[in-house]
Amino acid sequence: MAWVFLFVAGLLEIVWAFFMKESHGFTRLTPTLITLGAMIASFGLLSLSMRSLPLGTSYMIWTGIGAVGAFVVGVMFLGETVSLQRAVAALLIIAGIVTMKLA
Repeated sequence: MAWVFLFVAGLLEIVWAFFMKESHGFTRLTPTLITLGAMIASFGLLSLSMRSLPLGTSYMIWTGIGAVGAFVVGVMFLGETVSLQRAVAALLIIAGIVTMKLA
């Protein structure tokens, strides 16, 4: 169950990152509230996963899901550019996540 908690926590990190951008510096109420709710839920699920998973593994996978997910959301929904360097960086993060999971 810890892996499920960790995966959902990572997805919620993507949610709060997107809505933080949409909040325009916390000047828009609804995106601000979604940001705060997703942050609380993400941290809560991360803490539950850490009950049985190692700190380094949990934190790396959580931040990796958030980083790569935010990159993908930025490209797909916010019109951010995809360069070879950015794509390689995202792939390296994914490789690190997979390696950490297998270790």
